[in-house]
Amino acid sequence: MSEKNLSSKTLSKNSCFSVLQRIGQSFMFPIALLPIAGLLLGIGASFSNEKMIASYKLEWLLGSGTFLNFVLVIMKNTGDIVFANLPIIFAIGVAIGMAYKEKAVAALSAAITFLTMHSTISSLLSLTGKLVPGALLEGSLKSVCGIKSLDMGVFGGIIVGLGVAALHNRFYKIKLPVVLSFFGGIRFVPIISVIVYIFVGALMFFVWPYVQSGMYSLGSLVLASKYAGTFVYGVIEKALVPFGLHHVFYTPFWQTGLGGSQFIDGAYVTGAQNIFFAQLASPNTTRFSVDAARFLQGRFPFMIFGLPGAALAMYVTAKSSKKKLVGGLLFSAALTSILTGITEPIEFTFLFVAPVLYGIHCLFAGLSHMLLHMLNVAVGSTFSCGVIDLLLFGVLPGNEKTNWIYIIPVGIVYFVIYYFLFKFVIVKFNLQTPGREEDELDPKLYTKKDFNKCKDTTPEMILAGLGGVENIEHLDCCATRLRVKLVDIEKIDENMLKQSGCAGIIKKSDSIQVIYGPRVTVIKAELEEYIAALKEN
Repeated sequence: MSEKNLSSKTLSKNSCFSVLQRIGQSFMFPIALLPIAGLLLGIGASFSNEKMIASYKLEWLLGSGTFLNFVLVIMKNTGDIVFANLPIIFAIGVAIGMAYKEKAVAALSAAITFLTMHSTISSLLSLTGKLVPGALLEGSLKSVCGIKSLDMGVFGGIIVGLGVAALHNRFYKIKLPVVLSFFGGIRFVPIISVIVYIFVGALMFFVWPYVQSGMYSLGSLVLASKYAGTFVYGVIEKALVPFGLHHVFYTPFWQTGLGGSQFIDGAYVTGAQNIFFAQLASPNTTRFSVDAARFLQGRFPFMIFGLPGAALAMYVTAKSSKKKLVGGLLFSAALTSILTGITEPIEFTFLFVAPVLYGIHCLFAGLSHMLLHMLNVAVGSTFSCGVIDLLLFGVLPGNEKTNWIYIIPVGIVYFVIYYFLFKFVIVKFNLQTPGREEDELDPKLYTKKDFNKCKDTTPEMILAGLGGVENIEHLDCCATRLRVKLVDIEKIDENMLKQSGCAGIIKKSDSIQVIYGPRVTVIKAELEEYIAALKEN
């Protein structure tokens, strides 16, 4: 094979990887809504459940007609409406995430286009007489934003979001002839999107029933794989985290027929997370579905127990002179993992110094999923698997519904294993985990006073580390990482980025991910404001 052809294939592969990363990061917009929606639904459904109220004899406080019952029912319905409308939320969120500029226009176009596509499908279903019961596969039809259409789930939203973003990026600066100039630029985006998606809707009318049938068959195969399938799912989901592709992997299991399907209160529900929250909202649920929860709960043992054990091992093996400084950092990271389930500050700490440890971590992640499945645990989750989710979706609904109590002994075993395993490997191979660096490689640790002095210059440091304004082609972020597409990746200054406070750097082709943790959204906003100010001057 010629060098030219090899370079072309490599570039194509890297471009595909970059696009997948952007798609995964765009999923974070709608996924970020799930914690608050789950919080409202979890508290509202648990404390307004008549059986729970009766069992604790709380009719006087929480019974029908009381003020608290009104509040709880409103909370339940508010959370439920988010999960019921995830397809259009995904359409808007993905369009925003994938659009380079004028994101508000992309959002509006996606909303209009989503309705257009489903209206087209609904019209064709009506005209061909397929809205009657039995004309299509059971569970194929659903009311989507009030439109009787095919149940495409979040895939329908993703199809709209990606397509609208592509049209938006192509046409938002288009110049039309003078007589039509009013409809040029950003005004052209919703026009072309609606026209295109009339045809896409027509195509989906013919294609999607076959896709549904295939997904249900594949979902049945996944469910039939039982514990082995759960183990593989857990390993792959965790292994994709360093590449930022885990959202792309788990979303179909959570939101589509790939994660199973069930009838709940007369409605056909697909997707593991949708099934769990439909059961949570139902007063008739006596036991949550273990088959659905197997895709949601496996992270609890290592997020709440295992990784804090690894953090303790890193603290214990740090040099005595650095333990005080390192302890604060590791304690903060461990507490974040325990409460919120955000684990990247710990995971990336040992990923960069000992990738083999991360590989072992992936295997234990799969084992964690499998063990909870074997123990018939059925606890749901939203964004992560921290203590907050465990309380809301395991403890509050009751152990008879969730078997949440088994998470505790499994978690304790994970804490012990992670602590001794990490301690052994760190000492045995003299890994340079925090507090074990050679003196000449020891990074500068800033005090709060230092931070207050330099926080206004952080955007300047980040921009310098990224090679300047002209080197940035596209800037975005996910839950913990600043994601930047660069003109020339060779122009980055890693030392400058590390001085700005990042926990790690991942380079791939023409893109870079700089890990700052949960504060990354604020960092991105400050950086964008700083860049805008530079351009104005």
